[in-house]
Amino acid sequence: MKKILATFSLILWLGVVPVSSSAAGNPKAMNRDSIKIPTTVLQIAKENTYPNPTQDLPYLQPSELAKSLISSSNVSIENPELIRILNETSISKAPFALGYRATIYLGHWALLYQSAETSPNWEYQKINTNFHDNRGSETIYPMHYVQEVQKTVRGGLTAKVPQAEDVQKMMLIKAAKKTKLPLSFDTIIGAGTKNERIYNVPPKNLGYLYTYASAINEKGKVTYGEVYLVLKGNKKSLVVKNVTSQGIGAWIPVQDHLSFGFYATNRPR
Repeated sequence: MKKILATFSLILWLGVVPVSSSAAGNPKAMNRDSIKIPTTVLQIAKENTYPNPTQDLPYLQPSELAKSLISSSNVSIENPELIRILNETSISKAPFALGYRATIYLGHWALLYQSAETSPNWEYQKINTNFHDNRGSETIYPMHYVQEVQKTVRGGLTAKVPQAEDVQKMMLIKAAKKTKLPLSFDTIIGAGTKNERIYNVPPKNLGYLYTYASAINEKGKVTYGEVYLVLKGNKKSLVVKNVTSQGIGAWIPVQDHLSFGFYATNRPR
């Protein structure tokens, strides 16, 4: 920040407007372009008594200037927040800038996330149990899912990393693109949510219907670096220094997709 302030007057002299900034289970393998949803998993968006907002992917189309700066960088840049800041940057030509050189520090950033593995866990978190005792009956009892209490399912990064929010955004973009599923780090299943699929409890048996929220396990590598805006006369470019990489993983819940496991037994579970 001190470096930015120190060069503020030089930026104005050149006609540059400074940057402004306003768990569990064994997952199954999937291919990299789509995902096969098991028959035990149902989509309950219409039935959910809590309307989850659609997760808008935080992707911004770079402006022409931002495209030019990003293409000049020695390291790929995909961070949507950094792209937003570059979109808000304006650099005008200075008629007397011949021979002028300036290097402006834009900060330390999470630059991009590279996905290595994306896999689903359809039974990520148990959220409900429906039960019926049919031991005293001679007929089949038709049982179906009813959510007893509202449940919030949260995902998150598997380790602490710098600029975690930016990392989460980039991981969400990659995972949603690969799975074609509605993903969010927070999703809610409202009390009273129902589904009409029938699970028959035989006579003389107990019926258990377990309901699970699903999630995607995303693993890969995040790259960090110090970003500098370099001005040489009327030429401008981005230079990234002190580049580092770190492995990272995340659990990302699937919105409005539930997995069901039904068990009928003559003994309590």
